[in-house]
Amino acid sequence: MKKRWHMALGILLLLSFQTKAQTVKPTTMALPAQTLSITVLRPADDVYAFLSAPANFASWAEGFGSRLEETGTPGTWRFIMANGKNATAKFTAPNPFRIADHYVYPGNGQEVYVPMRVLDNGPDSEVLFTLFRQPDMTDQMLANDKAAVLRDLGNLKKVLEQR
Repeated sequence: MKKRWHMALGILLLLSFQTKAQTVKPTTMALPAQTLSITVLRPADDVYAFLSAPANFASWAEGFGSRLEETGTPGTWRFIMANGKNATAKFTAPNPFRIADHYVYPGNGQEVYVPMRVLDNGPDSEVLFTLFRQPDMTDQMLANDKAAVLRDLGNLKKVLEQR
């Protein structure tokens, strides 16, 4: 009986000292989603090589704001969002499947999952970006977010096609 009491106390203490990463609010329902895409007149492997380097996001993704810099954790970067707030992002490691997913942590306890893929489209490529409507988003906020993503995808196309 005494061991169970100590174990229960230990678990309670462990739960009360959660790390910042553990305090992210989990999504408790399926989120409405839409996949946006853009054709880039470059081979898919070239596009993916560019997308798989997080430092390149600063050259095309306005949503990453400014001062994109590495943290001490592999694949994790910090930046100042366009609204002036600090945020972090964790990027998927380079892989043979051309998956460039990342998670954005805007500092409000929320985790925003951002799936991205690069597909062959003949000799060129198609970049896919899935936009999830976050639980507290109004219709206007979603429309603004979609417009920003489309603008960023246009920037990506321009940057890559001028290389």
